Amino acid sequence: MHTLKLDDPDLPLSEMMTRWPQTVPVFLRHKMLCVGCLIGPFHTIVDACAAYHLDQDAFMAELMTAAGL
Repeated sequence: MHTLKLDDPDLPLSEMMTRWPQTVPVFLRHKMLCVGCLIGPFHTIVDACAAYHLDQDAFMAELMTAAGL
């Protein structure tokens, strides 16, 4: 069985927010519409950062901190 890892570049956003709900406020703080988005099962952090012009490393660091990892 595959273990979910927050820093997996292929991890869909919907799975990430289900497994680590404490990351949701990070998306909201950046005014991202990813929470509850219908494309969440298909979009990754890489996709979201590209769509919102965010620095991927900095955003990932925020997510990791929020998740307590």
